Amino acid sequence: MNKLFSEWKKDLPASLVVFLVAVPLCLGISLASGAPPISGLIAGVVGGILVGAMSGSQLGVSGPAAGLASLVAGYIADIGSFEMLLTAVVLAGVIQILLGIIKAGVVAYFFPSSVIKGMLCGIGILIILKQIPHAVGYDKDPEGSESFFQLDNENTLSELGKLADYFTPGAFLITAVCMAILLLWESKWVKGSKVLSMFPGSLLAVVAGIVLGGLQGGFGEHGLDAEHYVDLPDLSAGIGALTFPDMSGFLNVNVWIAAAVIALVASIETLLSVEATDKLDPEKRITPTNKELRAQGIGNMVSGLLGGLPITQVVVRSSANQQSGARTRLSAILHGFLILFAVLLIPGVLEMIPLASLAAVLFMVGYKLAKPSLFKTMWRKGWDQFLPFIITVCGVVYPSLLTGVMLGMAVGIFIVLRNSYLTPFHFDGDVTDPNEPIRIQLSEEVTFFNKASIQRTLAELPDGSRVVIDASRTVNLDPDVMEIIEDQQVRSKDRGVTIELVCTTDRSPKGTKLLTAGVIRAARRLVRRN
Repeated sequence: MNKLFSEWKKDLPASLVVFLVAVPLCLGISLASGAPPISGLIAGVVGGILVGAMSGSQLGVSGPAAGLASLVAGYIADIGSFEMLLTAVVLAGVIQILLGIIKAGVVAYFFPSSVIKGMLCGIGILIILKQIPHAVGYDKDPEGSESFFQLDNENTLSELGKLADYFTPGAFLITAVCMAILLLWESKWVKGSKVLSMFPGSLLAVVAGIVLGGLQGGFGEHGLDAEHYVDLPDLSAGIGALTFPDMSGFLNVNVWIAAAVIALVASIETLLSVEATDKLDPEKRITPTNKELRAQGIGNMVSGLLGGLPITQVVVRSSANQQSGARTRLSAILHGFLILFAVLLIPGVLEMIPLASLAAVLFMVGYKLAKPSLFKTMWRKGWDQFLPFIITVCGVVYPSLLTGVMLGMAVGIFIVLRNSYLTPFHFDGDVTDPNEPIRIQLSEEVTFFNKASIQRTLAELPDGSRVVIDASRTVNLDPDVMEIIEDQQVRSKDRGVTIELVCTTDRSPKGTKLLTAGVIRAARRLVRRN
C-alpha cells in the first residue's frame, strides 16, 4: 500500500488530465456503440478503479475502447437488445479470466517492436486527424471515434474538407490559447522552474478553455454553442438510469458467440496496449500479461453486470497518463474515482469544458506518439524494420487499429520467412587450399522453410566439388531437409560431387558469412584450381 502512494505527488496531477480526456471519450464511444451514454462512464469507472487496482501495469489505463464500438453496435442489432449484449460482456469477462489462467498472455511477446511502434505512431496520427474538426468547432463526429468511416456518413479525410463550412472562431481561439500554454509548458524555461513545473500544462490548458468559454457570451454567432461542450447524460433517475443484463442470454448461442469474439478482440487490444505502454514507460517496467488478462476479465464481468461497455486497456489514455508524468497505477485508479465523483457531484463543472480545449491536449499526445524523428529512426534501421512499421501506420489510420497491426504482422512474418530462406547456413568464404573441402555450417534451426534454399545450393554446386555439411550446432534439423541432403548425396555422385554430413567438429566458426551464392562461387574456384 505504501508503495502505491509513494509517487502520489506526480500521480494525482496525471490522473486529473486522464480524467478530463477520458470523460468525453467514454461518452463518444457509447454513442458510436449505439449504447446508452451512461454505459461508457460505467466502463470508465470500473476500468479505472477495479482494473487499475488489480492490474500489474503501472501506467496502463483501462476503459471502453473505440476499437470495440462497431463490434458492440453490430452485436446489439444481431442479438436483439443492449441487455443481451451486457450478458455477452459478462461471459467475455469469464473467458478472459480463463485465458489468463492458461497463460495466454504470452501472445503479447510475439508482436514485433516495429509493429508496436507503428501502432503507436498510427494512433498518434489518427488522434491529430480526428481532433482537427473539434479544434475549429466542428463537432458532428463524437469524441472517441477511431474509425475511418464515421457515424455521420463522412470519413476521416472528407470531414477535414468541410472545416471551412463549420469554422467557429471562438473554438479556434480556445484551441490556439491552449496549444500556446501546452507548448510553453514543454519549454526548458518552465521545466526548469520548481514552481511552474508543479502544475501540469494539460490541466492549465483545460482551465483556460473553461475561462475563455465563459467569456464568449459577447461573441454572438462566432462563439460556442452547447454542442461545443462536454455533454453528460441525465442521471436524475438515480439507479433507474442503469441497465442490467438479461439472464436469459446465458442460454442463447448467439450471445456466447458474441462473448467469445468480444473476449478475443478485447484481449488482443489489451495485449497490444500493454506492449505499447511498456515501451513508453521511462523506467522500462514489464507488465505481467496473464495477470492483466485476469484483471480485464474481472473488470468486464463487473462492467457488464452494472450496465457498462466492454473494457480494454487503451493506448490513448495510457499514453496521456505517461506523458502527464504518472509513475504508478495510482493515477489510473484515481482517474476512475474522479469520473465517478464528478459525474455524481459536479456534472455542471464538466459541462463547462469546451471540446476545443481537450482537442489541444490530445494534439500534444498525438504529436508525441508520431514525432517525425521516429520515421527517421525506423528508416535508418533498414527496410526489414521500416516496412512493417510504415504499413502498420497506414493500416491503423485506414481502416482500423487491429487491421493495421495484422497487416504489419503479416509483413513482419514474410520478412522472417524470407530471411530464413536466404540464410539457412554459414560457410567459410576464405578457403584457399584446394585440398580442403568447402564447409557448410547449418544454423541452429533448419526448418522446411529452408528446403528451397538448401536444395538450390546443393544442386548448383559445380562438378568435382567436395562439401562437408556441418550440423554440429544444429538443434533442430527438419526431416524434409535431411531427406534433401540424402537425396543430393546420391544424385551428385554422377558429377563427382561428394557431400558429407557430420554432426561433431572442433572447427571454430570464426569468419563465417551468411551468403548462399558464395558457396557456389567458392566451389567453382576450387574446381578451377584442381
